[in-house]
Amino acid sequence: AAEVSRVAGTCGRGGVMRMAYSCAPSSRPSLRNEVVMDKKHRVYVDGQEGTTGLRIHEYLAGRPDVELLRIDPDKRKDAQERARLLNAADVAFLCLPDAAAREAVALVDNPLTCLIDASTAHRIEPGWAFGLPELADAQRERLRKGKRIANPGCHASAFILLLRPLVDAGLVPATAGVTATSITGYSGGGKKMIEEYQAGGNERLKSPRPYALGLAHKHIPEMMAHTGLVTKPVFMPIVADFYKGLAVSVPLHLPALGGGVTAEALQAALARRYEHERFVQVMPLNPMEALDGGCLDVQACNDSNRVDLFVFSNGDQALLMARLDNLGKGASGAAVQSMNVHLGLDEGLGL
Repeated sequence: AAEVSRVAGTCGRGGVMRMAYSCAPSSRPSLRNEVVMDKKHRVYVDGQEGTTGLRIHEYLAGRPDVELLRIDPDKRKDAQERARLLNAADVAFLCLPDAAAREAVALVDNPLTCLIDASTAHRIEPGWAFGLPELADAQRERLRKGKRIANPGCHASAFILLLRPLVDAGLVPATAGVTATSITGYSGGGKKMIEEYQAGGNERLKSPRPYALGLAHKHIPEMMAHTGLVTKPVFMPIVADFYKGLAVSVPLHLPALGGGVTAEALQAALARRYEHERFVQVMPLNPMEALDGGCLDVQACNDSNRVDLFVFSNGDQALLMARLDNLGKGASGAAVQSMNVHLGLDEGLGL
């Protein structure tokens, strides 16, 4: 029978104590009483051929502390083989559609395997830690202790990082009727949309395209749950003809917030909350020097795990903006960051 290793706990300086799993071709993994020493964390990406999965592989491929478990291409739909690898991993990323992600969770019976789900299936599910370390003071501890982590959506990450500190500080009431617009590159639509845009020849794709016009985008539940907002926001995403990059904008009419809230107070609350966060950069109020000919460069955070937050204002109006790489901090980068936190590693390792 083939053997694969499983983390059971730390042992010694830099060492890892592992319990081995045995997996015969016709059986599910079974625990054996065998302990070996290994310095590497075993990682499996279920759905490694998709956009998010491929990017996670790129982040991890060169890391000496990681051993990537790979599935034979002709066994990608083999539940038994997937179960073997999922249960063999210290950390398994689920880069799958929602239904398939739920099925993958059901395949895991090893209590030591940490699952990081990139789908929307578990983002507001009890027992799952939300994979945004910057969310709140206790969030990193939840990620360290938890074995089930739900990776945030790209639009939701930007929205939550903007609104959560302001709701917590009482500057934006939880009952506020908030609107948001997000413009994103087409890579967020996955392989099919990428192929459609890169094939060329379709004039309709050259202009920005608002979508989710039924006002029921799949990120809205997490946008509410993790900001504390109790009123459903009106959210309109827009996909445009560039590969990656994302910016969410939230307009605010300051008198409607009550209590004499000012743009200065909004910016200061964000700056205080993220003062020690390496991946979140809060710009000064009205940072016109950060603009490109008076325009915001949506792609300026590409190829990084960084989020830039802005507050623009004029009189009694304010505009909150957040930009990020929808494939980085908006997807794969965030997943690797949560993995690092869970394993007790430097949070920026590989990012």
